[in-house]
Amino acid sequence: MEDPKPRGRSGLIARALETAFLPIHAAVSKPAQRAYLGTFLFAATSILLCCVSSVAYTLFYYNYVPQNSVERVVHLQFGNGHPHGLAHLSTSLTSLQPYDVSLTLHLPRTPSNLAVGNFMLDLSFLGPPSATGPASSILPSSLSSITNATATIARSRRPAILTYTSAVVETANTLSGLPWYIMGWKSESEVLAVSMFEGVEFAKGWANVPQSVRVVVEADEKMQFYEVGVRIIAKLGGLRWLLYHHRVLSFLFFTTAFWSSSMISMAVAWFAISTYLGSSIAVKTESETNGSIFKRERSDSDAFDPTSMEDLSDTSRTFPTLGRQIPLHFTGRKDIKKEEEIKREEDEILRSAGVEPLSAEADDEDDDMSQETSGFRDSGIGTGLDDERLASVRRRREALMNGRDSRA
Repeated sequence: MEDPKPRGRSGLIARALETAFLPIHAAVSKPAQRAYLGTFLFAATSILLCCVSSVAYTLFYYNYVPQNSVERVVHLQFGNGHPHGLAHLSTSLTSLQPYDVSLTLHLPRTPSNLAVGNFMLDLSFLGPPSATGPASSILPSSLSSITNATATIARSRRPAILTYTSAVVETANTLSGLPWYIMGWKSESEVLAVSMFEGVEFAKGWANVPQSVRVVVEADEKMQFYEVGVRIIAKLGGLRWLLYHHRVLSFLFFTTAFWSSSMISMAVAWFAISTYLGSSIAVKTESETNGSIFKRERSDSDAFDPTSMEDLSDTSRTFPTLGRQIPLHFTGRKDIKKEEEIKREEDEILRSAGVEPLSAEADDEDDDMSQETSGFRDSGIGTGLDDERLASVRRRREALMNGRDSRA
């Protein structure tokens, strides 16, 4: 007899292992795998859309917000009329944006510059190359070809003059700053900042945005210059001012807004696609199911045969009736097969004995009477064996009938 203790121990061990591996089974189950896949797809899509949102905001910022300050150095040309120069702006300016424009002149305080007194500064914004009318007479011949090839979008003329100081003040300033002049920390020069435009705005369209600036210094005497430059300051307002002066907050806000709208759009699109595909799959499955059921019912109805024994029960049954009527007896499929086998064996025995089989079943006495009256005479050869087989068959039939009566 087996010991129940090892079996109990093995059951406890199996139960403990099952409990220990339960979290692992839950972690690797099909619903968990689907949850992992959905989480991974959501995280990957969120990161991708966040990167796209950042790139989109960066492109929007550099296309919408203009440069706050644009500075260009103008290299003046001498020897042919008034000093003049041209500086290219490329795509630094934007249409519908106000600008303040100023000229910066670094001049030495030479006697000739001080003797010039007032002089005129001419600044013009030039558009893309185009055919224009003849140049002004005050422009030098070297600049006339440029003016003829480009359109003047905006032009301004302003006066300028070096700061006046008397001889006594000039001498005192020079003596007080003599050590700095000797060490090179200070020079006898002056920087003039002349405002040329205040809030100038260019019309919409690429042809109305300046691509170069022209500067002409008009003076009766020859002048000396250290450096001439153009400074353009954008007067930002509204959303452009907010984006420029609060860059970090603007980046976070607009990137989050763009990312949120992208996620919402993706969720709506995913829901619509999944709903459409789910409905189509459900309709297809329902049609296939209905088709298979219809085919199965049709095949069952086509295959039904009232005379076939396939639809009969294996067990024989007897059902009671009303009054003194004979009870209804149902012969099962097994009993029918047994009767057929017994009938077949009995026919074979009778044929082997040379006796014609009866057309209907009868009792043993009727069989004996029919044999006596038929005039049949048996020679006695092999009748013993045939009688034994026939008796065996009859006993099997009687047993089958008795079994039916007992079940009834």
